[in-house]
Amino acid sequence: MAIRMKSEVTLKARAACPSHSRSDIAIRDLAFVIDEPVERGGGNAGPTPTDTALAALIGCTNVIGHKCADKLGVDIGHLDISANCTFDRRGVTLEEEIDVPFRKIELSVISHGTATDEALQRVAAEVKKFCPLSKLFTAAGTEIVEVWQAAR
Repeated sequence: MAIRMKSEVTLKARAACPSHSRSDIAIRDLAFVIDEPVERGGGNAGPTPTDTALAALIGCTNVIGHKCADKLGVDIGHLDISANCTFDRRGVTLEEEIDVPFRKIELSVISHGTATDEALQRVAAEVKKFCPLSKLFTAAGTEIVEVWQAAR
């Protein structure tokens, strides 16, 4: 008998926040720190909240990219992913409310598999449909420009 996965789950995280900038995050049996750099009054013990959001997009692109590639029968091998984000800081500096703080994210995905450029474009189109972090950013008004290409 096949086990049926739930279609909706509850994600849980908790944090102890020992200072104005540091959050000691616990998820499952994992722990990590989110903090601000020293120049902004933090201890630089981990990435900032906004850095963490950008890193989450990279991680999600990797996971969903591999799932989509497997579904399509495309060998993408391992990926190198980089992200550059145009971020409007006026909101986090309390200068003014900003509707779209993450203005534009340029995502570069380099595949080390045997996939052709055409196959990589099919994978990219599927990732755009299914990556929850990409959907979150896009729904918030962020322009995401993704470039998938084979390693040269």
